[in-house]
Amino acid sequence: MKSKMKKAAFSMMCLSVAGGLVAGCAGGTDDASSAPQESAGATAPAASGNVYPLKLDKKLTYWAELNANVSSTKPTFSQVPFFQEWQKRTGVQLEFIQPPSNQRTEALNMLLASGDLPDMIEYSWSTFPGGGEKAIADGYILKLNDAIEKYAPNFKKYLQEHPDVDKQIKTDDGSYYVFPFLRGEGTSMTYQGPIIRKDWLDELGLPVPSTMDEWYTTLKAFKEKKGAAAPLTFLGTPTTLFGLEGGAFIGAFGVIKNFYQSNGAVKYGPLEPGYKEFLATFRKWYEEGLIDKNIATIDTKTMDSNMTSERSGASVWNSGSGISKWQPILKQKNEKAQLAGAPYPVLNKGDKPMFGQKDFAYVNTGAVAISAKSKNVEAAVRLLDYGYGEEGHMLFNFGVEGTTYTLENNYPKLTDFVMNNPDKLAPAQAIAQYARSSYNGPFVTDKRYGEQITSMQEQKDAQIAWEQTDTEKYILPPISMSPAESAEYSAIMNDVNTLVDEMTLKIILGAVSLDSYDSYVTKLKSLKIDRAIELKKAALDRYNKR
Repeated sequence: MKSKMKKAAFSMMCLSVAGGLVAGCAGGTDDASSAPQESAGATAPAASGNVYPLKLDKKLTYWAELNANVSSTKPTFSQVPFFQEWQKRTGVQLEFIQPPSNQRTEALNMLLASGDLPDMIEYSWSTFPGGGEKAIADGYILKLNDAIEKYAPNFKKYLQEHPDVDKQIKTDDGSYYVFPFLRGEGTSMTYQGPIIRKDWLDELGLPVPSTMDEWYTTLKAFKEKKGAAAPLTFLGTPTTLFGLEGGAFIGAFGVIKNFYQSNGAVKYGPLEPGYKEFLATFRKWYEEGLIDKNIATIDTKTMDSNMTSERSGASVWNSGSGISKWQPILKQKNEKAQLAGAPYPVLNKGDKPMFGQKDFAYVNTGAVAISAKSKNVEAAVRLLDYGYGEEGHMLFNFGVEGTTYTLENNYPKLTDFVMNNPDKLAPAQAIAQYARSSYNGPFVTDKRYGEQITSMQEQKDAQIAWEQTDTEKYILPPISMSPAESAEYSAIMNDVNTLVDEMTLKIILGAVSLDSYDSYVTKLKSLKIDRAIELKKAALDRYNKR
C-alpha cells in the first residue's frame, strides 16, 4: 500500500532547511529567491518527489479539544494512535495543548488574552466574534493565502477543482484563514435528528411522531407507562438548547434560535412570534416532566447514560455517535430494544419541516488556523496540507491499513476492529482511535466511510427521515463581516446571546411568566438586535456576490 501511495503521490516539492526542515526525499535544487521569511534558511524543494516525512529540530504546538468519540477511550492526544501516526508520516512532532472538555470557548478566550499562542489552533473559527477576518485583523491568526500558495499543493488543488467550496471558506476580501473540515462529494450533509425508542412505540401502539401533538402524546406515554424519568433528553451545553440548534422542535414553529433567511430577508428567531409559541410548549412539557430537568447542564456523557439506561426514550443526536453507539448497548440489556429516526416535527400533519440539520461542504468545527506569531509556518502548513492529499485522505478517513481497513478491489473496507469491536466500542468510537472520520478535522470526508459506518438499517432509515426538510431555503451560508462590522456585531450579540439564553431557560423552567417574553423582546430591541440583523443581511448580500 505504501509503495502504491508513493507512486501515486501528488507532484509535490521536497525541501531542505539548514538546521531546521530537511527534505524527506532524495534530490533537490536550491533557489534562494523563493525562501520564505517564516523559515530562515529555507530553499525551494524539487518539483518532484514526496515532501514527507519532514525532519524538524523542534516540536510544533497544537491547541485543540479532544473529541468525545476519542476521549471515552483515550484521555489525551498523545495516547491516540491517529495523532501518533499523523506525526510519524509527516515528520512533524507535536506538543498538544488540551483545554477541558466543553470549555473550549472560554479556554480559547483565555489563550488569546494571554498572547502566548501555539503554532496551530483547532476551533470553530467561523463562530469567532467577527469571523476569520476579525481574527486576522486582531493579530491572532495568519492570513493563509501566501502560505497555501507556497506550501499547500494538495489543498490548493482541491480548491481549484471545487470553486463552490472555495467560496465558502474565505472571507469577503478573499482571505483564507483556516484549513477546514469539508464534506466530500457524494457525502450526505445530514446526519442528525430526532431519535426515538421504536420498540416502546410498538408496545404502546403509537406511531412514530411527526407533529408536536404526537410528540406530546408519545412523551407522556413514555413517562407514565414506561417509567422514563426524562422522556426527552438533548444537549444543554456548551450553549442553552445546543442539541436543538439543527431545528428540532423549535423549527416546528417556523423559527430557530439563531439567524436565518426568508424571502430575501434575514430574521432572528427569538424575536419572532414562533419562538414564544415554542417556549410556551416546552414550558408545559418541562412542567409535566417530559423533558430532562437538567436541561441546562446535559453533556454527551449524561445524554448517553440517559438513553442507554432507559431513563430517556427520545433524543436529538447523530446517526453515528447516537444510534450506532446506543443501539448495541441497549440490545445487550434488552434484545427487543430498537431505535429509530423520527422526522423533524411540524405543527400540522403532512407539512414539510422548514428546518433541519444540514451542513454546507464547509463545516465550522475542526478548522485549524495558524497563529500569526508562529515561527514555524511552513512546517505547520505542510502538516495540515497532508490531510488533503491522497495518502492523508486515506489516513484521516479510514485509518491504518490492516488495522481499521483493508483494500478490496481498491475499496477501503472497514475491519471488524471498527464494525465489531472486541472491546464493544461503537464504530464511531473505534475508528476515532485511528482516523478522524467520526469527528471533524482538517480533511475532506470520503463517502465510502459513510456507506459503511451507516451499515445499520436504523441509521439509513433515520437519514432518509431527517433529510426531508426545506432547510436549504432558510439557513444562512458561511457569511463573513469586515473587522469594523465584526466589532459592532460582536458587541451587540454578546449581550443578546446572554439575554436570549437567560430568557429561554427562565421561561422554560417556569422561573418567570411567559408574559415576560414581550418585555424580553423590548430589551433585545434596546440591545440593537435590529442592527445585528442589518449587518447579517449586508454580509449575506456580499456572500452572494463572491
